[in-house]
Amino acid sequence: MAIGKSTLGLRDPGSGIPPNSGGSRSPAGASNVGVMGRYNNIIKSQEDKSSYRGLILSNRMKVLLVSDPKTEKSAAALDVNVGYLSDPDELPGLAHFCEHMLFLGTEKYPQENEYSKFLSEHGGGSNASTAMDHTTYYFDVLPPHLGRALDIFAQFFIRPLFTESATSRELNAVNSEHEKNTTSNYWRLEQVNCALADPRHPYSKFGTGNKETLDIIPKSKGINVRDELLKFHERWYSSNIMTLAVLGKESLDELEALVVPLFGPVLDRDVTAPSWPEHPFPPSRRRTRVHCVPVKDTRSLSISFPSPDMRRYYKSGPARYVSHAVGHEGPGSLLAALKARGWCNNLSADPTGGARGFGFFDVLVDLTEEGIDHVDDIITLLFQYLAMLRAQGPQQWVWEEQRELSAISFRFQDKYEPRHFVKGHVSLLQDYPIEDVLSVYDLMTEWRPDLIEELLDCLTPENIRVAIMAKRFEEKCTQIEPWYGTKYLRETIEDAKIKTWRSATPTQELHLPSVNEYIPTRLEVLESEEESPTAAPTAPTIIKDTPLVRLWYKLDGEFRLPKATMRFSYVSPLPNSDPLCYNLCTVWVMLVRDALQQSTYSASLAGLSWSLGSEVNGITITINGYDDKQHVLLDTISGMLSAKPDPQRFEIIKEIFVRAMKNYETEQPYQHALLEQTMCLTDVCWTRPQLLAAAQVMTVDQLEDFISRMLRKVHIEGLIIGNVTKERALEMADGLEAKLPKDGTPLLAQQLLQRREVEIEKVWGDTSCALLSQEQLGYIVVSGVRRANGVQGLRVIVQGDRHPRYLETRIEAFIGNAQEYLENMKNEEFLKFRSALAARKLEKAKHIGERATRFWSEIATQMYNFDRATIEVEQLNAVTQQDLIEYYKKHISPKSDERRKLSVHVVSTAEGGAGRLTPDNDTVIDTRSDRQPIIVTDIVEFKSRRGLYPHPVPFMSVPRKGAHCKL
Repeated sequence: MAIGKSTLGLRDPGSGIPPNSGGSRSPAGASNVGVMGRYNNIIKSQEDKSSYRGLILSNRMKVLLVSDPKTEKSAAALDVNVGYLSDPDELPGLAHFCEHMLFLGTEKYPQENEYSKFLSEHGGGSNASTAMDHTTYYFDVLPPHLGRALDIFAQFFIRPLFTESATSRELNAVNSEHEKNTTSNYWRLEQVNCALADPRHPYSKFGTGNKETLDIIPKSKGINVRDELLKFHERWYSSNIMTLAVLGKESLDELEALVVPLFGPVLDRDVTAPSWPEHPFPPSRRRTRVHCVPVKDTRSLSISFPSPDMRRYYKSGPARYVSHAVGHEGPGSLLAALKARGWCNNLSADPTGGARGFGFFDVLVDLTEEGIDHVDDIITLLFQYLAMLRAQGPQQWVWEEQRELSAISFRFQDKYEPRHFVKGHVSLLQDYPIEDVLSVYDLMTEWRPDLIEELLDCLTPENIRVAIMAKRFEEKCTQIEPWYGTKYLRETIEDAKIKTWRSATPTQELHLPSVNEYIPTRLEVLESEEESPTAAPTAPTIIKDTPLVRLWYKLDGEFRLPKATMRFSYVSPLPNSDPLCYNLCTVWVMLVRDALQQSTYSASLAGLSWSLGSEVNGITITINGYDDKQHVLLDTISGMLSAKPDPQRFEIIKEIFVRAMKNYETEQPYQHALLEQTMCLTDVCWTRPQLLAAAQVMTVDQLEDFISRMLRKVHIEGLIIGNVTKERALEMADGLEAKLPKDGTPLLAQQLLQRREVEIEKVWGDTSCALLSQEQLGYIVVSGVRRANGVQGLRVIVQGDRHPRYLETRIEAFIGNAQEYLENMKNEEFLKFRSALAARKLEKAKHIGERATRFWSEIATQMYNFDRATIEVEQLNAVTQQDLIEYYKKHISPKSDERRKLSVHVVSTAEGGAGRLTPDNDTVIDTRSDRQPIIVTDIVEFKSRRGLYPHPVPFMSVPRKGAHCKL
């Protein structure tokens, strides 16, 4: 569950649809009872095999039904067109609290965990979010159980209980969620913006809420929060401002027959969804400059222009046009000019953060150290760029290029994960004609230069709001935002500065983007003789194996789209040989990405995504998207690897890297626990202090030497899967090999051995601890399997305000009680969980990139089990309830002498922190007094006295990589 700011997309608020408008008569077999209108003319992609129907129920709820006979999960989402801007003034956070509470019991299903328990037993999960003007609930489940899940779900909006006990307890979850956000610079700046808005406007509210706003203050005023929850639900949770999306295997008629009786009883209270035509930042609150102090040492510039709500113009996309122009990263762009001056590294320009009736156009700039001293100059360059846009006027060819790319994307869109699909589309039903709900982001049909000019008219010096965030403002920021404690200072921008910006004129340095050379021109799909789309995917095969390069290849017959995914890993022992090399590898990758920003930005606009990542054993190039121009992009990226580092950019990137290393101290405590866990369990792993010390002294000469050495002693492992011929795949691999230095030598097989895990003695074991959400010990509560370097174990993580020693006793108590639960579990329930896990493992990849990720995991770990899911499920289906109990007794139970356990505690010693124990604030109960923990004070010493786990034997025999490989 979460709360978030609305993203101003291209949605059309308030486009209500009269019953049967654009719809059709009832199809044969469908009942008219409870339905006012049906829509079978929903525009969908040519490649989309699902069937769609829109409904208007008798209670005026809008519904999107999706029939996908091949789906492996069913899913549903419901959106209420009201959010935290509608909180009562005296109860900030009530809408968010209501979202939390709806999960916790209804009159028909009173058990608090009925919903979550049912979903977990049947391979599903759920979540919800609260935004400014809407609240969304969603879940997924195995297809046979959609009907029961929908029944439980529907009751949230009919008869929720809001019990006193759940209300009191869930307050802690809301409060923990807020506390988790207090270290986020994003949340802090957003709340400063709220504080600076017109106080009479609901935008100024504190939307998350916490214990103070939902418990302490209301009690002091005699307000019963549970009563207010009921009132809020009764006032706003009306079917006529609700939308529902349901995706299942069933036919459209069957889905309709399922949905109508379950959601028809939701009351129509004839509510008008609120809107706010008055802007929260009227002219009197513009022309402002705000300095803010961040928690992390970050530097950013936010330039915001209040604007009208442009979402109704989704068919012409004026905001998309302006975003494309201002946020472009190629030659002639605003970003290119700023980078050339050494003032910034990244820039984005988007319509953001609005609600119904008002909007913003924001330009966000990541500042360098020098850039902070040139904020006004950066804004001058922005107004020079805007002056160029106005002088040239809206260009139809630019709009048509965007239209073409969006149409291609719509035609060949990848299949969505069901829960993501319903969540993403249910809120669109609130704002768009039902027939456009699938295509609203992709199909533009109206060229409206007047609307582009209207938006540009908002981007003026008179409308500007500037926020600069940096640590250096600590002394001058004397104002305090009350909810997050952010220090800030608001100033009015001087008339002289406004006059300077108003007089900005175009320059030759800044110009519109060029024609995009990466737009695909060949979109034919190759025929694969290997398999049909319904057959199980076959494994990739090795088609090139030299001492320097091995290439795995597979022609796609599964998804049949003009797309491909490729990964090439440059593997070497050098990056992890010492902290300096580890840092140099990371900075090398950052520099290459930085250098490629201008030349590859057009590729990303044309549906070609790419990444270059540093890893413990080297670097990896990944390219996804349309296959037509992938070879050009790969050649561009790989060619930059051997480029000589630019000394000026090196110093800028180094400073960013060192600052990020220092900022790790402000990460969430559980992140520190995970790092310390890795430090204890992985054979070779450098500490943060070691890395930081090495980073501060590295030089560009050292980097140049590192690049030379690594490229001369490297092995390239690659995978190409998709709409690519074997011949082209070999050409690309040959091209990479040809770019390696001629005097390079292959690595030996023993230089390519993977890291290993440290063995923990039986007395204590291999389970990282932390615990239970029902005890409200923390908002972050996670349990699952940890897999690393061929070893796995159960991991539990809890982050809360109680001392870790206490948390651990509660975890142990929970684990200790699990035996009774397992032994008393009915076999029917056990089989449900087993089937749900099997179904989850057998879920098919949704797109070519996901299939590639699964194959690559087998290649990277050298396990080569390309049919892992099927084989694991065969083993899983042989597991009995007694097998599970015996496994628990041996490996998990606190009573077991075979158990291996590692517990990592991260303790706050700040004033009021959990480390400041007093006798009466946390009682620590030792469940095994006969055992005393081994305290790790020296990690190197700890690891040096323990053995290493062996790697598992590969599933199939593949010759080791290195100098002796041959095809």
